[in-house]
Amino acid sequence: MTAYGVEGALTHGTIAMRNLEAQIDGLAPRITLQPAFVEERVRLIDLLTLRGSILGTIADYERALELAQQLVREAPADAVAFLTRARARSLFHLFADALDDLEVAERLGVDAEVLKLERAAVFQAVGRYAEAYAIREEAAQRAQSFENLGALSSLCAESGSLERAVDLHRESQRRYRGTSPLPLAVLEFQIGVMWMHNGEFDRARNCLSAACRYVPAHAPAQGHLGEVEAELGNIETAIALLRPLAMSSDDPDYAAQLARILLVSGSAEDSQYWRKRAAARHEELETLHPEAFADHAAEFWLGVGADPKRALRLARINFAIRKTPRARALLSCAVAAQTD
Repeated sequence: MTAYGVEGALTHGTIAMRNLEAQIDGLAPRITLQPAFVEERVRLIDLLTLRGSILGTIADYERALELAQQLVREAPADAVAFLTRARARSLFHLFADALDDLEVAERLGVDAEVLKLERAAVFQAVGRYAEAYAIREEAAQRAQSFENLGALSSLCAESGSLERAVDLHRESQRRYRGTSPLPLAVLEFQIGVMWMHNGEFDRARNCLSAACRYVPAHAPAQGHLGEVEAELGNIETAIALLRPLAMSSDDPDYAAQLARILLVSGSAEDSQYWRKRAAARHEELETLHPEAFADHAAEFWLGVGADPKRALRLARINFAIRKTPRARALLSCAVAAQTD
């Protein structure tokens, strides 16, 4: 951990990602070619989800959901199967379906503490912060582990308790005993996003840069770092961070942010190219996964996408699913833009 003296004990982020790739490559053929134990399928789904979160790869999330659906079909009496599908459905903001799966898992006898933490994650995602906080706080008081404190820090960051989030973040770091840098990168990323959303761009840059140092391939951290650099006036740095992601990622947000920054910097022709690429991919994702991408798509069409009517429709979809402050603010902006 950077601030607390054990960074030398960590695996290098590039090696950690190679290890993750090797684990996925080792499991995937066995599950495809022959019947596999539930534990193996769950492990592969978890690994795909982790890789998707680090690399910003939508295809990994899609594969995880596909495998989770298959797992429930093949093991309809297994509580873990429904627990796993609930997590996968949450990736695509299918929160009502996820809660239904958790109810089935409860009837099938899943561990009560595990179930509570899974529900807390869904409650946090939909803006039911008080319910999520009660569960997270109880878990942290019962066991002040890296995982419990980190989860509570993430909740505080999202719900606006900034200083508490920072305190929990530091304490969580102190309690980390693993060698993989991936969980630490995720924690730094979450705090960096908190500062970015609150206009603290220097602090955001510090945290997002730390996430990238832990794991150089952390695409969401690189992408948000590009946004932060643009806010700080470092346009060339921002473009250098975003352009490779826009070229390689199946997530259109990088192309959208690149188009926005290029337009502001006066590169209208280059901006138009990336705007068209982002628009085409957003249209595709709006058809495939409307709930999951309504928020970012609304932001895109509200901004460089220049379609406020479409933005308002998507902002309404997003707010119907997630009653969070950011969803409410996005809807307000979309309504105002439509009025204007």
